[in-house]
Amino acid sequence: MVSGMRRYLRDRVRVSVDALEHLVGGLGTSILALVAFLVLMVVAVASVVGVGLVAVPSALRAARSAANRERGRLSRWNTTLPAPPPVPAGLRDAVRDPWVRRELAFVAIHGTFGFALGAIGLSLPLNAVQYVLFPLYFWLIPPDVGGPGYVSWRIDGLPDALAVALMGVGWLAVTLPVLPWMARVQAAPGRRWLAPPRDVDVSLRIAELTATRAAALDAHAVELRRIERSLHDGAQNRLVAVTVLVGAAKRALSRDPARAGEILDRAHDAAELALAELRTVVRGILPPVLDDRGLAAALAGLASGNAVPCTVEVDVPGRCAASVEATAYFVVAEALTNVAKHSGAGSAAVTVRRAGDRLLLTVADDGRGGADEGNGSGLVGIRRRVEAYDGRFTLTSPPGGPTTMDVELPCGS
Repeated sequence: MVSGMRRYLRDRVRVSVDALEHLVGGLGTSILALVAFLVLMVVAVASVVGVGLVAVPSALRAARSAANRERGRLSRWNTTLPAPPPVPAGLRDAVRDPWVRRELAFVAIHGTFGFALGAIGLSLPLNAVQYVLFPLYFWLIPPDVGGPGYVSWRIDGLPDALAVALMGVGWLAVTLPVLPWMARVQAAPGRRWLAPPRDVDVSLRIAELTATRAAALDAHAVELRRIERSLHDGAQNRLVAVTVLVGAAKRALSRDPARAGEILDRAHDAAELALAELRTVVRGILPPVLDDRGLAAALAGLASGNAVPCTVEVDVPGRCAASVEATAYFVVAEALTNVAKHSGAGSAAVTVRRAGDRLLLTVADDGRGGADEGNGSGLVGIRRRVEAYDGRFTLTSPPGGPTTMDVELPCGS
């Protein structure tokens, strides 16, 4: 009970801190949007008298720049917003462009409403912290001045200061659940107005599905070649050796029975090796532990056999589809292999949790960083496998580390 409550509080604080980060980022892009909106208003007024028409293209590019910054911010927050084509050169074409019209609506809303939400969202926890820390500095303030914020009554000593701190704790308790809601509301205009127009969205989705279908076929072909190579180079060679040895034992049986027994022993060893190779291939297709005991047990087995010490935390109520669990398993297996081979890490951590209809998977290590998809480390294969399942793959690996791989997979409602 206590551990569950502690985990709940930790998750709520993490979500609220993440929401505060998004609010501050939205505040930054709202300032850009507000500047672009004011420039557009000035140019619009100047255009009425004919002197602002030459500045219209520059004003539209300023709105596009602010919109692209918000697209980049939202794309890091589980919202993929593709970049639009360049602003049309002609004034009439630019005004008729649906991308431009949607961006004008965005800078007007985000530059005002988004700015207000960002400023309020930043001030709420700062004021709460100011209240909570008041007992540490109340003695610096004359008693008649009162305390921080709305505390205007006389502070006569530490008991009054502690009462103010308790107000701050209550304020903080109210603020934490409000911040995620404010972050979602602040991001809503960007999600609404910076998404592609409907006809463009359909064509982009078709192109995306075509690419992921091709990636799925490529991943399937690579998997078949891997299985074929494993069977050809391993089990098949062992079985051929068994056949040859059994034939030699049959020929030696009448002439030299002792020699025949020795050959049969070798054939028995070769058959056991062939069975081991076949079990390895079968586990590579779908590990039995994954089907029998679920994703948590399968990932724990991977971590226990990894050369780098690894912790696993799985919080997935129930079971996902078998294909989703298999994809998550192989992503973690390939990632931990990369950690052992290339990272020079002293420890790694695997976290899997379910958020609605998405399975969120994170593999992090404290290694040297600098992971690159183009250096043959298997990251391209991971990306293709994830995208083939209509998932998302994000790799963060600055030089010097740490490296964090985030994967998001659909797993039903």
